[in-house]
Amino acid sequence: MKRNYDLIVLGAGAAGLAAACTAAIEGRSVALIEHTNRVGGTTAISGGMIWVPANDKMKAAGIDDSLEDAARYLALLVPGAPHDVRMRAYLTNGAETLRYLEAHTALKLQPVRRYPDYYPQLAGSTPGGRVLEPVPFDGRELGADFALLRDPLAEFLLFGGMMISREDIPKLRRMHRSPAAALYVLKLLVRYGLQRLQAHRGTTLVLGNALAARLFLSARRLGVDILLETSVQHLTTENGRVNGVQAVIDGRPQHLSARCGVVLATGGVSHDAELRARFVPPNAGTVSAVNRSGAAKGGVRLALDLGAALGRPCTGVDDARAFWVPVSSWKRDDGSVAVFPHTVTDRAKPGLIAVNRHGRRFVNEALSYHEFVRAQLRTRNDANPAWLICDSRFLWKYGLGRIRPFALSTRKEQEDGYLKTARTIEDLAAAIGVPARNLVGTVEAFNASAREGRDPAFGRGGDIYQRHLGDADQQPNPCVAPIERAPFHAVQVVPADLGMAGGLLTDENAQVLHQDGSPIEGLYACGNDMQSVMEGAYPGPGITIGPAIVFGVMAARHAVRRLPDAANTGRR
Repeated sequence: MKRNYDLIVLGAGAAGLAAACTAAIEGRSVALIEHTNRVGGTTAISGGMIWVPANDKMKAAGIDDSLEDAARYLALLVPGAPHDVRMRAYLTNGAETLRYLEAHTALKLQPVRRYPDYYPQLAGSTPGGRVLEPVPFDGRELGADFALLRDPLAEFLLFGGMMISREDIPKLRRMHRSPAAALYVLKLLVRYGLQRLQAHRGTTLVLGNALAARLFLSARRLGVDILLETSVQHLTTENGRVNGVQAVIDGRPQHLSARCGVVLATGGVSHDAELRARFVPPNAGTVSAVNRSGAAKGGVRLALDLGAALGRPCTGVDDARAFWVPVSSWKRDDGSVAVFPHTVTDRAKPGLIAVNRHGRRFVNEALSYHEFVRAQLRTRNDANPAWLICDSRFLWKYGLGRIRPFALSTRKEQEDGYLKTARTIEDLAAAIGVPARNLVGTVEAFNASAREGRDPAFGRGGDIYQRHLGDADQQPNPCVAPIERAPFHAVQVVPADLGMAGGLLTDENAQVLHQDGSPIEGLYACGNDMQSVMEGAYPGPGITIGPAIVFGVMAARHAVRRLPDAANTGRR
């Protein structure tokens, strides 16, 4: 195997793959090092959304947007955004970065025309188009590499391996009452059945799995050396410049040189208890929906060994450096702990409420998942954990957490304690340990207004974002319906992160900074290893992967173009 490269990238998620592909496009030799045995990182199990304002797809679709509007919107949400040179670089380079990748790789994106920013009442927001999603991808194009792509979460797959897109979900819900929807679903099943004759799961990939697959295929085609199950012990330097890594490959310590530098994209500090505690309040806990790499040292730790600077610590809920999501959890049959992120599939649907330990509502359940958890944390421990409450009609139509719509039995989920079920609200209160009198009163008060489609307590369904996540078939309010058909159900949710916003301080070129603010030559960070330009705010869908890809490309370009005279080791 080779020992000398122009660029070494650590981490095979969207950020790392984008950086590796970019350096290869620029004619450089690249090693992409991944600690696990799969490619894709957290991207592969995510929704795969990419938030880039004023992108070309918006313009082509006739959707108005401007960088000025985006900057105005972000200034209202992100601390210091108007003066952050990194934010300016992100906005300025976002659209061009995507053009560059689509021109030189297998990446293909399409606009999500109707997916509002999370705070649609604020100036500069848009009702859709800023967020892009990958065009569905046929995993068979990867050939044998399909087995090396990280699988989506099993709980998000149907029939043991079929992915479904956002467009599929309404059809699945209507298949019992619409011949057209039933035919659509039948075609999905036939296609899936044929695919299973050739692969270990369905090969029609969507969401983050499609995004990771497209970048994986591109890295292969561009000649990137992908080293799986490889552990990096430390970064090496010469005359103060990072020039490679000391790694363990096939059980043997080896030095790999990197003439242009090293890019860190290992997924951040979600599973590093000590560093995580710096960026979140004490009552946030340690649960994460981020893929666990298992590496002894992630990118942040590797950089700290060289004197890198970290973002400032959190002082409370409102300046926490994390992207939040409520999750439910359970033990799988193999003993591993699974978490289900309650992002968009259930909380905003009509006929569900969330209650605290007193049996009372504490939040508008249709707010973004980030704001839902912030509401949990603000109550200290009153709503941590919280309970999602629904009736049998809701469970059948929409599902709840890991329980899919139209589930014929929930016995397993009841037996393992994931789902609490009772014939009356009083008995459900006893099952979840909240005061029966309070829960009965909460449900009765909610139902009284919900029958008319109103929620005077929290204004649920009050903006286009909330209504987008509701059920358009439910009128007059797509987010509100009474809870009245027994049996009644509850699932417990706790705060978790979808990625940390706290990480290594960088400049506008993604160069990692020393404690004194000067760049560490030859060292770059992107993705969750980098202190997010969003600083813990969550303006819209795709604000983690969007900056990850943009700064991944910018880091690689800066690294390889800074040393134009470096000997090019060439690609295979």
